[in-house]
Formats: sequence, C-alpha cells, structure tokens
Amino acid sequence: MKGAARLAPGTPSPAPAWAASDPYAAALRSGHGPLFLRRTDGWLLPLDVERWCARADPVDLEVLDRCEGAVLDVGCGPGRLVAELAARGRTALGIDVSEAAVTRTVRLGGQSLRRSVFEPLPGEGRWDTVLLMDGNVGIGGDPRALLARVAALLAPGGLLIAETAPVDVDERADVQLVGVTDAHARAAGSPFPWARIGTRALLRRAGAAGWHSAGQWTSGGRRFVALRSSRPASSSAEPPNSTAVISSQRARNPSADSPVTPA
Repeated sequence: MKGAARLAPGTPSPAPAWAASDPYAAALRSGHGPLFLRRTDGWLLPLDVERWCARADPVDLEVLDRCEGAVLDVGCGPGRLVAELAARGRTALGIDVSEAAVTRTVRLGGQSLRRSVFEPLPGEGRWDTVLLMDGNVGIGGDPRALLARVAALLAPGGLLIAETAPVDVDERADVQLVGVTDAHARAAGSPFPWARIGTRALLRRAGAAGWHSAGQWTSGGRRFVALRSSRPASSSAEPPNSTAVISSQRARNPSADSPVTPA
C-alpha cells in the first residue's frame, strides 16, 4: 500500500508523510497490525497487514497466474507477490515509497525500488502487466490520473490487474495512518489523498479513458478487474528484463535508485 500526491503523470514527487511513519514501518517489520487508514471524520479502514506479510495465498496465486510477461507491482508493500513471481523465474519489479516495504521485499528474494509510481521508472512503456493490489487503485486519491500513469507504463496492449473495493463505492478522501483504534491516538504524518473504488466505478472510469475490459472476478471475498491498454501493439518494443531493470537504475542515479539490499 502507498500514497502519492495529486501530480501529473510522470511528475516526480517526494514520499508522502506516512512513508517513514512508525505505525506503517513497525507493522511491516513485525508482520502484524493493528493498522488503519483514518479519514478526517474519524472513520477507520482496517489494513490486512498479516495477509500482506504472509506468503502469497491461493487468491494471490490466481492473480499471478493471469499475469503476462514482465510484471510491475505498484505499491508492492512487503513483497509477497514480487517474491512469488521471482520464485517462478518471472521478470518482476516492485515499487513502494516505504523503505521498510522495499527492504522486506528484497529479503524475500524479490527486486524492489523505493519509488512513487508518479516518478520516472525503469521500463516505462514496456511492462506487460501492472498490478494494483490490496487497494492500491486508491494511490494518489485520483483513479483517473493513476489509470493514465499506468497506461504510460504498460506496453501497447498491456494488462492491468486491479483489486477493487469489496463494496460498490467511488470516493476520495484525505486519510492518515494510525496503529490503534483510540480516537485520540496520534496519527502518523499529515493527511494524504486516497481513493476507494469498486468494480463498477472502476470499469466506468476505465472505459471513459479508453481501456478495454479483460475480465472481472471475485475470489476469497476479494474483487478484481483486468483491463487491457488501448495503445496499439508495436513490433519494435522489447519487454523489460531483470538485468535491464536494475542496470538502468544504477546508470541514472546509483545512490538513490538502486534496489535496497538486505542489511
């Protein structure tokens, strides 16, 4: 899970206020919550830290079986999906603004970079599949802007798989991360924009932006949408590979852009 400011696609942005927060980093390091997104009106959304920090479950594996080619996991969190893809010998990269998330992903055997989706990324326009799991379709609080950014990351005709809200909702709000339910508990950092969007609303927004539906399904109480990029295919484009993904980062900025390595 991660958030980003409302910026034009491709515009670099600093990490949001919660990225280095104690509740989020502590939850990922310990492997359990409690952890919540709290709206400014006090409403709480529980975050499933235990599932994120576990191995990919059968529902996750169904999603990964649908992935095509090289996979970019946006908001990879502690890395269960990237690690599973790596174990399968697949080219995969996770990005997340949380150092704790990136570190844990690498320790599991996955490739990961500390980066916002709205910043320059390796392999832009050449990824075969982009994942927005665990509510990450809400990144930045603007699904339209996020869809546009993902379209620019994908190869022509590429696949987006997004996990939608379990209810029919289409809302944007400023939220904070909190580690306890106490109404007086101190939230971590300044509020940041987030969105919750259900399958129906996402399909409507995607259709208006020129995406093609490639399927929708429910599994284990979780809902998913597959969307196909409308950009025409090109025979000259080459998919990213694991060596190019990492070497391109070192060439651009060796200190900031290299994957986090285990301590």
